[in-house]
Formats: sequence, structure tokens, C-alpha cells
Amino acid sequence: MKIHLLAIGTRMPEWVEKGYAEYAGRLPRECALNLVEIPAGQRGQNPDIARIVRAEGERLLAAAPSGSRRIALDERGQEWSTMELAERLSGWLREGRDVSLLVGGPDGLDATCRDRAERLWSLSRLTLPHPLVRVVVAEQLYRAWSLLHNHPYHRA
Repeated sequence: MKIHLLAIGTRMPEWVEKGYAEYAGRLPRECALNLVEIPAGQRGQNPDIARIVRAEGERLLAAAPSGSRRIALDERGQEWSTMELAERLSGWLREGRDVSLLVGGPDGLDATCRDRAERLWSLSRLTLPHPLVRVVVAEQLYRAWSLLHNHPYHRA
């Protein structure tokens, strides 16, 4: 099984790239985390934000591997505890079906992505900057994996 983190935006700050790489690199091959960066729409003077977000959503959905479980990261989603994420990860691993995590850009996630997702996942009731989401998702997936394997990283 692979987990595809499909995220709008390229050329992230160094701290984002390092943070993501640190935790994604800790995950074993059985649940490898694969980042796919999708260019954000151009936001010049007087941009049509609705059109831009819609086009970003189309590119996100097109990048999701066929047959993968689509999960949209969205503030309207359900918050999961670390234990709940570990349980979901365990189920995903048993099922063996790839997972695509959809992360919108600075103006949010298109409604079509939410509609076509099997689940909506909210990382927090706080609004997080979209680059930080990459780091948080990678860390939480590693934490969930470590919990499932009695690794000392998770000390709850």
C-alpha cells in the first residue's frame, strides 16, 4: 500500500521540505508516503479565485491513482485522535488499497474534491497554513505507524 499526499503548491520553504522528509523517510515500504506536488493556479491582479480553486481541484483528482481511497483534508472534516488514525492506518494496511490524501492550496479545497472523497479529515479546528499540513500529516502517519508497532516514538 502507498499513501499519496497530493498537495497544491510547489517550492515550499526549506523547513517544510526538511520536516516532511524527516517523517516520510521514517515510514517503512509497507506504507510509503509519496508526495505529489501540484502547481497552484496563477493569482495575479483580480484573480478569479473560484475558477482557480476549481482547476486545482481537477488537477488533484486527476493525480489520484485509479482505485485509491480518496480522503480530503478539510476543516469540515472529522477530527481523528492519534489512536483513531492508527486504527484507520491498520485497516488501510490490511486492505492493501492505496490512499490519496487531498490537500488544497492557499484558498482551500474545491467542493468537487470533498464530494468525491470517501472521507473528510480535519487535522484541527485551527486553520493551518497549507505547507504545514504536509509536515503534520507525515508526522502523524509516522506516529500512527509507531503506535501500531509498539515503537517507542509514541509515548502516550
